Formats: sequence, C-alpha cells, structure tokens
Amino acid sequence: MTGMESWSRHSSFLVTLIAVLDPFIAIPFFLDLCAGRPEAEHRRIARVASMTVLAILVGTAVSGEALLRFLGTSLSSFRIAGGLVLLLMALAMLQAKPGNLRQTAEAANHDQEPPGIVPLAIPLLAGPGAISTVMIAVQHGGWQNQVAVIAGIVVVCLILWVMLRLAIPIGRLLGSNGFNVATRLLGLLLAAIAVESMAVGFKELFPGLGGS
Repeated sequence: MTGMESWSRHSSFLVTLIAVLDPFIAIPFFLDLCAGRPEAEHRRIARVASMTVLAILVGTAVSGEALLRFLGTSLSSFRIAGGLVLLLMALAMLQAKPGNLRQTAEAANHDQEPPGIVPLAIPLLAGPGAISTVMIAVQHGGWQNQVAVIAGIVVVCLILWVMLRLAIPIGRLLGSNGFNVATRLLGLLLAAIAVESMAVGFKELFPGLGGS
C-alpha cells in the first residue's frame, strides 16, 4: 500500500468517526446533564465521558479482529452490517434526532447512572456505529494500521473533550438551529459513507456485482 493510499484511508477513518460520534448531538445532552452543577463537575463529566469513549474504542481496536475471527464473521459481512447501522444513524441525524440506536428510552433516564458514562458516553457516543467503524478500520491488517487507528481515536476523543469543555459557549453561539444544521450536514456525510461501506461489502461478497 502506498503512503498516499494509507493517508487517504486513515483520513477517511477520522472523518467517519467524527461524523459517527457527532459532538453536536452530544452537546445538548451534556448541557442538560450539567444543568445546576458547579463548573468543576462540568469538567469532570467532560473528562469521564471522553475517557470512557476512548477506552471503549481503543479496546475495540485491540480486540476487534480477534472477535471477528472468534465469531467466524467475514469483513465483507461486517462492512454491510456496519454500513446499515451507520445508515440508520444518518437517517435519524438528517431529522436532527439522536435515534434509538444511540439512546433508548431507558438510557435517557440517567438519574441513577454515573454522570458522563450513561447515556452520554454509552450509548450516545460510543454506540454501535462508532464500534462498527473502528472494527472495520482495523481489519486492513498490520500493527502499523492498528497503531494509526488508535492514534486516530485519541485525536477524535481529544476533539470531543474540547467540544464538551466548550459546550456552553458553543451552545450560545450556534443555538438550536445551528445544532440542527450541523447535525443534518454530518448526517448527509455519514449516509454517503454508509452506502459506500455497504457497496464495498456487497462487491466483496458477490464479485459479479462489480462488473466485468
């Protein structure tokens, strides 16, 4: 693989993961979770949420390949399944909604859950879409690729942490309309990525679909 191809794939992974996590969806939930809490608690919740997402996604990057082998699932099948999950998320984002794949009605009641972990980190951020994205990315093989994927996860989680720390000024700047526009744009991007993932998976499973 050439350096250009490697850079293209890893930059695509970064963009996809940012779109899947969608900090713009997370900020309103973060502000609601932090309402009435002191500033020190805001910082702690942002740190806990970001570190939880980091731990889950790095754990997926380390164990994802072994898990697929254990389950006997091909990468092509996982591309299709992962693409379908991303597409469902994208359709919800195009309506400026988090969607049930991110958060169930039970998870929405976070009063008895550790602040920052449920529902903010799980399942709103580190949900099926993010886990599928990471598992697909590490399947290209080689420890160098795995290190690059983990580095990408660290970068995205740093971006997430910064956005959560700046949630109040960002919320004031964008307002509800700004959040809706940003979420819909990310949803459109995610839909295109999801369709591409499923198309690649179908072509790998059924080579005849690729034409002569």
